[in-house]
Amino acid sequence: MKTILDLIVEELKPAFTGCGYDEKYIRVTVSNRPDLCEYQCNGAMAAAKAYKKKPIDIANEVVEKTAGSKMFSEINAVMPGFINIRLNPCYLASYVQQVAEDEKLGLNAAKKPETIIIDYGGANVAKPLHVGHLRSAVIGESIKRISRYMGHHVISDVHLGDWGLQMGLIIEELHDRQPDLVYFDPDYTGEYPSEPPFTISELEDIYPAASAKSKVDAAFRERAQQATFKLQSGYAPFHAIWKHIMNVSLKDLKKNYGNLNVSFDLWKGESDAQPYIPGLIEDLQKKGLAYESDGALVVDIAQEGDAKEYPPCIVRKSDGAALYATSDLATIIEREQDFHPDRYIYVVDKRQELHFIQVFRVAKKSGIAKADTELDFIGFGTMNGKDGKPFKTRDGGVLRLQALREQINDEVYKKMMENRDYGEEEAREISAKVGLAALKYGDLSNQASKDYIFDIERFASFEGNTGPYILYTIVRIKSLLAKYKEQGGVLNEDTKLLAPANESETGVYLTLSRFADMMETAYKELAPHKICQYIYELSESFNHFYHETKILLEEDEKRKASYIKLLSLVQKVLESCIDLLGFEAPDKM
Repeated sequence: MKTILDLIVEELKPAFTGCGYDEKYIRVTVSNRPDLCEYQCNGAMAAAKAYKKKPIDIANEVVEKTAGSKMFSEINAVMPGFINIRLNPCYLASYVQQVAEDEKLGLNAAKKPETIIIDYGGANVAKPLHVGHLRSAVIGESIKRISRYMGHHVISDVHLGDWGLQMGLIIEELHDRQPDLVYFDPDYTGEYPSEPPFTISELEDIYPAASAKSKVDAAFRERAQQATFKLQSGYAPFHAIWKHIMNVSLKDLKKNYGNLNVSFDLWKGESDAQPYIPGLIEDLQKKGLAYESDGALVVDIAQEGDAKEYPPCIVRKSDGAALYATSDLATIIEREQDFHPDRYIYVVDKRQELHFIQVFRVAKKSGIAKADTELDFIGFGTMNGKDGKPFKTRDGGVLRLQALREQINDEVYKKMMENRDYGEEEAREISAKVGLAALKYGDLSNQASKDYIFDIERFASFEGNTGPYILYTIVRIKSLLAKYKEQGGVLNEDTKLLAPANESETGVYLTLSRFADMMETAYKELAPHKICQYIYELSESFNHFYHETKILLEEDEKRKASYIKLLSLVQKVLESCIDLLGFEAPDKM
């Protein structure tokens, strides 16, 4: 099914070519002045220089050629050369009818589905998720869902931090606390226990204690570094502890990501890349790409035409240790062998941009990734408090993600109970769904690369451009449809939409007709905020229509049936969109 913009362009082609103008100049956009027109073509402005004519003269010629078009109810040329367009209401209704009947709401699936790896999450094991993990999780999850909706084969990987110094720190702190554990007995030769020597709560206390100790106790830090080396060298007792850390942490991480409605196909980590590192280093050296610099092994990444200098990528430190870049390159090798992806998308803090420029260039230069493989870095900005600084607790600590969820759920609960009378259990259940919408929409409605202010009170509001407002619109539609059924109405799938009868109804039709265009843009730009903009616009246009129209009191049964069909379509589009954003609507609010 063609998008509404493509169809308008097609309708204008004979007019442009018939006047002797190349069709490449036809540029149609949604009007930013809906009081003047619905769509605008700027083709005459673009063609004027090439044809050495006044834009208004070209526009007038084109408009004359469109006389008799059944698509347009109005088409006018206005100074200095714009072509303003309004669609014929009957044409608009027939197009939206097709959207309603289409499984993907008018969106064409990818003609050549790609295999895409999306790397997001990036949590460290043995540490609780905190606010710093929010953006990667919710942006990555949404991009995954958008890409799948477009018809691509998507594999998501959390890519855990599970192999660095933190492991040695935990092992040595555990040794200090429980020195009698068999893992620390050099003479022990039996099987290691299947039950871990700590709970998740104890583990989450062990790491920060060990980290703090390492900053003031040089001997302890040295022990931790040695423990890390022994673990990475395959020392069995420490590997057994590592497995306990992984099992306990993964169970907790899966639960907490699940509470955010975030999931992963792969739960791999840096440890999975380790077997590929020796071959990677050898290959880089054989190809003459890696060379020694101050004892370290580096690869130049500078390219002709670079606007600034880029430092070489270090793939092995002077002490022989691998770095994050080494691990990320080895991970690409593993993914190439396992999945042969056409595209990689990394959703990471934008401060890591240089790191990924280095990794991507080495991957392409060395042939680890094919020349035509897309390597995309989606760098996100910081979530800040009202003071404009990274979001913290009142005492200056890092806020756990679960605590943030509880705060926003409580704010939603408070707002709900101001105007409604719910039972405690029901209110808490609803506030959890609405709270998640408030949290995710509050984040995703911002362009990913931008920093933003996290304002719990504003995000939890039931009015304005917020998640709860979108959900309230869906719940309003559900309520109207339920009342229609109570009155004996039957939702007939064969009902045809009538041409919109007024400005507010036309606004709903127009917004619905743009769904496919919006989705194509959201995927092309990997921009969930485009979906947020769209559903806010659709909610606004629907609520305007709702306040202007006595839907259930309409006496003309055909018109009422058309209204009900329209309501059902708005609900379907909104629910499809919020699913792509990673949350759902309750049945009532």
